[in-house]
Amino acid sequence: MTDASRPPVLQLRVVIEAEDYDRAVAFYRDALGMPELMAYAEGGDDRVSILDAGRATIEIANPTHKRVIDELEAGGRPSQRIRLAFEVTDGAGTTRRLAEAGAAIVAEPIETPWRSLNSRLDAPAGLQITVFEELEGSDERALRDGFGTESDRD
Repeated sequence: MTDASRPPVLQLRVVIEAEDYDRAVAFYRDALGMPELMAYAEGGDDRVSILDAGRATIEIANPTHKRVIDELEAGGRPSQRIRLAFEVTDGAGTTRRLAEAGAAIVAEPIETPWRSLNSRLDAPAGLQITVFEELEGSDERALRDGFGTESDRD
């Protein structure tokens, strides 16, 4: 029996295999600032850290939209099929801090047509990430043409 007041999905957990575990943990936990919720070790060299990423969403994009984003954020350099995007409070500062921590900047911060400041980086554990800072609220954005939900289009 399910509780109707509780959503059926309670957490999104992205599992990343990292050959250089210590470097990946230091980057995401220490440089990006994701607090460690828990860590486990079963013995030997078995280790895992679970980091708090705040609120999680899944962004589903069709191939055309993915190409548009790649053009805007990275000058057309294609992203991987799955890319992590982190909303931060200081897009430019976070981009610099992550570069100092070992990420390679693919594209410097740029203001997008939907008023966010986005940068793209190659990060530890073989991931390409986007760092974005929202420059306007979702209520303001929803008033502009082209923004809304799929149900708004029906």
